[in-house]
Amino acid sequence: MKFYPTARPYIGKKEERYVLQALRSGRLSIGPFIEKFEKKFAKTLGTKHAVAVSSGTAGLHIALIAAGIKPGDEVITSPFSFVASANAILYVGATPVFADIDPKSYNIDPKNIERKITPKTRAIMPVHIFGQPAKMDEVLAIANKHNLVVVEDACESLLSTYKGKKAGTFGQSAVFAFYANKQMTTGEGGMIVTDDDRVTELCRSLRNQGRAPNMQWLDHKYLGYNYRLDEMSAALGLAQLENIRFLIRKRKELAHTYAEALAPLSDLLELPTPAKNATHTWFVYVVALKDKRVDRNRLIETLKKRGVHAKPYLPSIHLFEFYRSRGHRAGECPISEDVSGKTLALPFYLGLTKRDVAYIAKILKDALTNL
Repeated sequence: MKFYPTARPYIGKKEERYVLQALRSGRLSIGPFIEKFEKKFAKTLGTKHAVAVSSGTAGLHIALIAAGIKPGDEVITSPFSFVASANAILYVGATPVFADIDPKSYNIDPKNIERKITPKTRAIMPVHIFGQPAKMDEVLAIANKHNLVVVEDACESLLSTYKGKKAGTFGQSAVFAFYANKQMTTGEGGMIVTDDDRVTELCRSLRNQGRAPNMQWLDHKYLGYNYRLDEMSAALGLAQLENIRFLIRKRKELAHTYAEALAPLSDLLELPTPAKNATHTWFVYVVALKDKRVDRNRLIETLKKRGVHAKPYLPSIHLFEFYRSRGHRAGECPISEDVSGKTLALPFYLGLTKRDVAYIAKILKDALTNL
């Protein structure tokens, strides 16, 4: 029986060569690869600075510190995201305030942001979900009107654009992530991008235990963290970044192949499409079940028995047990909750062929019609 995981990294010979160079160099941290990786990333995004960190979560944490977010502040963000986006707000002692999403793009709806602003609101953290940006002109208009900082969670949307401008280049700063299922990977790892010199200097210090560049080894200016990215991961990231146009082009082709293969199931499934004025770089391929009578968990188990692994994508953060313990309840973000109840991520990674996708589509059709 064929086996299809939901994700798999694409690792080539260049990646192996660069990582081996890092291992043989004798410098396994704070070496030349991280510097090359940062410079290449900033050039690719078109930002002045890039600061590599150990994860996207770490990047969000110190980007919020650099934005001046403090205990008692409120940060408006999306409930339809990986939990790290909201958790990072709690790390700095602030309160995540969830604004509901657009039912088509699954991105935060600017109209709902405006409704959530209070005297305690200090920032907006839009999450560019699944590979395409939020409506950033509207987000920025709200932020400017209320004097709020914008920190973009662009972890899933590398090189996607909104009205011709890249995700991650709108706010004071933005964060990308390189977990193994992303458009490119460093295994773990993340990157903060910004045009702000002060933010850059502070983030570089905070990732390295609060040490400033001009200070001696045992003198530290801030309460910092061990959020450094190691040289092997940076070497892997540099190799992937040098090949990023190819990686994203192949993901777009795969998404198109899925759209063609699943088109006959349009009465059963809502297929993902790029939003107006946006380009999509396809972190995952997520479909939505149209018939609410379909038992999604049973569907997932049926697919798994045929070798096709799928996942509910994504649960709404405010309904997790921890967030319920903080007072959040069902009905708070009804659109997000509805989307969370019907969406499904299918296997999506480079290496899947048209024949593979046709097979997955057949298994999905059989499962849906025989539940």
